[in-house]
Amino acid sequence: MSSILTNNSAMVALETLRNINRNLEGVQSEISTGKKVASAKDNAGIWAVATVMSSDVEGFKAISDSLNLGSSTVGVARSAAEKITDTLKEVKSLIVSAQGDNVDRTKIQADIDEKVSLIEGFVAAAQFNGLNLLDGATASIDVLASLDRTSTGVTASSITVDGQNLSTGAYAANDVFGASTGGTISTDADTFVLSLDQGGGSDDITIQDGANAWAAGDSISLRIGNQTASYTLTDADVDSGNNTVPDIIALGLKSAIDALGIDGLVVDYDSGTPGELVFTNDGTTDLAVTGQFKNAGSGGLSALSTLDVTTTVNATAALASIEDLIQTSIDAASAFGSSQSRISSQSAFVKSLTDALTSGIGGLTDSDIEAASAKLQALQVQQQLGVQALSIANQQPQSLLSLFR
Repeated sequence: MSSILTNNSAMVALETLRNINRNLEGVQSEISTGKKVASAKDNAGIWAVATVMSSDVEGFKAISDSLNLGSSTVGVARSAAEKITDTLKEVKSLIVSAQGDNVDRTKIQADIDEKVSLIEGFVAAAQFNGLNLLDGATASIDVLASLDRTSTGVTASSITVDGQNLSTGAYAANDVFGASTGGTISTDADTFVLSLDQGGGSDDITIQDGANAWAAGDSISLRIGNQTASYTLTDADVDSGNNTVPDIIALGLKSAIDALGIDGLVVDYDSGTPGELVFTNDGTTDLAVTGQFKNAGSGGLSALSTLDVTTTVNATAALASIEDLIQTSIDAASAFGSSQSRISSQSAFVKSLTDALTSGIGGLTDSDIEAASAKLQALQVQQQLGVQALSIANQQPQSLLSLFR
C-alpha cells in the first residue's frame, strides 16, 4: 500500500543516515584526538582504569625525582667517605715512616695533623641540600622509592639509608638547650624542635651552661628548614669560662644563621638574657628549627685526634689505631655504595615501570589510526549512499500523482 501521509521508506533511510552520521562523528573524534576512549562517555570502565593508571604514572615521575635526589645525597657521602679513606691511607704511610728511629717525628706529626684537619673538612663539606650523612647528625634517611597499589588502597615505600659517623665528634645529650616558649624540648634536653608559622610565628631557645664542662671542639648545630648553621667552640671560648660560653655560642649561631639568608627569618639576641635566641618567621613559608649538641672527640674517627707519633711507643700504638680507622672508613664507603646501587636499580625499575604503564594506558585508550582511517572512508561512502537513498525515498510520493492523470 502506498500512502501520501506516511513515507516508511524515507523514515528508514533517514534513520540509517542518522546512524551513519553518528558513527562518522565518532570516527572523526577518534582521529582528531588520537584516542578511542577520550572521556568517560566513550567507555566508562576503560576510562576509569586508564585514569587510575595515569595518576600512578604521575606519581612515579615524582618518585623518580625523589630517587635522583636520594642518589645524589648518598653519592656525595660515598665520594667523601672514599676520599677520607684515601687520606687515611696517606696518614698510615706517615705513621709507618715514623716507626724508624732516625726520623723527624715532629714534622711527621705536623703532617698527620694537617691530614686530620683535611678529613674533618671532608666530613663537614659532605652535605647535599643541607643534609650530611657523615657528621653523625643524621641517623638515617628514607628515600621515597615506590607506590604500592593493592585492593585496599595505595601505600608508599621507602629505601632507608643509614648515616655513617666519620666525624671526630658525636651528637649527644649535655643539657645544653633550655626551655622555650612553645618548642618541644627532649627529656635529655639535648635536642629541640621549634615550629615557626609563616607571617610572624615566633619562639625562642636558650643555650645553657650544660651538665658537663665545655671543651674545645664541642659544637651546636641548628637546622632551619633545609639549611644548617653551626658554631664550634675554640680553646679561647672555653678559656673564657663556663658562664660566658652560652653567650659566645648564641652570638656565633646568630651570625651563622644570618649568613644563610633565609627569607623572612629574624634572629634576635638580647644580652640581658644570657644565651637566648628569639626566632621570628616573617616569611611566607612555615619553618621548623631543630638543634643538637655535639661532643668533641667521640665520633667514628675520634681516635684521629689522639694519633701521636712523637715517641716510639706512641708511633707503634698509632699504627694499630690507624688500621681500625681505615676499616671504619671503608665500611662507611661500602655501605653508602650499596645503598646508592640499590637506589640506582630502583630508579631504573621505576623508569621501566613508568614506560610499561604508559604503554598499557595507550593500549587501552589510543586509537588505531589505520583502522580508523579505513572506517572513515567506508562511512563517508555510506553517508553519500544514505543521502541518495533518502532523496529517492522522498521522491516516492511524487510518483503517486501519475495515478490521477
